[in-house]
Amino acid sequence: MKEQIQNIENQLSSYKFKASEDVEKFRIQFLGSKGQIKGLYALLRDVPNDKKKESGQLINALKQKAESLFEAAKKNQTSSPVNKLKEDLTRPAPDLKLGSHHPLSIIRREIVDVFKKIGFSISEGPEIEDDWHNFSALNFPPEHPARDMQDTFFIEKGENEIALRTHTSSVQVRVMEGSEPPIRTISPGRVYRNEAISARAHCFFHQIEGLYIDEGVSFADLKQTLLFFAQEIFGAKTKIRLRPSYFPFTEPSAEVDVSCTICKSKGCNVCKYTGWLEILGCGMVDPNVLEASGIDSKKYSGFAFGMGVERIAQLKFKVNDLRMYSENDLRFLNQFKSTL
Repeated sequence: MKEQIQNIENQLSSYKFKASEDVEKFRIQFLGSKGQIKGLYALLRDVPNDKKKESGQLINALKQKAESLFEAAKKNQTSSPVNKLKEDLTRPAPDLKLGSHHPLSIIRREIVDVFKKIGFSISEGPEIEDDWHNFSALNFPPEHPARDMQDTFFIEKGENEIALRTHTSSVQVRVMEGSEPPIRTISPGRVYRNEAISARAHCFFHQIEGLYIDEGVSFADLKQTLLFFAQEIFGAKTKIRLRPSYFPFTEPSAEVDVSCTICKSKGCNVCKYTGWLEILGCGMVDPNVLEASGIDSKKYSGFAFGMGVERIAQLKFKVNDLRMYSENDLRFLNQFKSTL
C-alpha cells in the first residue's frame, strides 16, 4: 500500500499544467470518482487491521495534497493574463444580429403616435365580447348580416350570445359607458371575421378605431382630424376625399381615400388608375349609439373612424399578400430592421 501511495505522490509532484484543459484532466485522474486516490480507499479493506489507521492517514494526506494542487492550478488558470489575452483586442468586433419589430407593430406605433399628438388616449378591451357591446349598442339591428355565422366567430349562440369581437368599436362602447364626455380615445387591437383566408382577406386582422365626443363636435372636425393623420403618415402633400357610405353606428357615414403616394395621383395599377386609395371608414356617431351608452345625444355629438392596420401597412410597405404578416417567415420580417 505504501508503495502505491508513494507512486501517486511522485506523480503529483511531477505533474505539469501546460494548458487549461490539464486542470480538468488532473481532477479526473486523481480526484475523480474513478481516480487513483479513490481507488486507494477501496484497497484499504485488504490492509491488515493494525495498519489500516496508518494507511488511512497517508491516503488522506495524499488527497489533501492533490486538492491543494488542483485549487492552485484552477485559481492560476482564471487569473493568468496569458489566458485573457488569447483574443486579438485590436480586431473589429463581429456584427451583432439585431431583431426587428413586426411590420404591423411598426405601423400601429406610428398611427398611435400621430393621434397621441392631438390628445387621444389609448383604450383596450376584451377580444371575447357579448352581443350588447359587439352589436346591439352599436345600432346593429337583429337582422343585420354581420350577425350571421358567415361573418362572426360565435362562441355561444342563443339568448346571451358570446363571440370573438368583429371590430374594436366594442371598446368604444365600454369607454362611453364608463366615462363622461369629453371623450377622445383610440382603440387598437385584434379582431376576427369568419372569412376564407386569401391574399386580400384573413380570419383575423388588426384595427385602430377612434372616437371623439364633446359639445359642438362637427363633421368639419372629423375631416380636419383625418387630414392631419393622412399627412403625418403619408406625407405633407397628401390629400383626402370623403365618399358617402353606410355604417350602422354612424350617420352620416363616409369612406376616406388618400391621394396615391405611388403615382402621385396620376394613376397606376395600385390605385386602379383612379389616383386614390381607400384607407378607412368614418362618420358622426349615431344618436342611438350615444343614448345606448348613457350619453345625452341632445347635448353631445361626436365622430368615429376605423382603419385596418394591415391596409395602412400595405400602402406603406407595398406588401399585397395579407398572409405574409402572420406566417413568421424570417426572410420577410428581416426586411423591416431599418424601420425600427
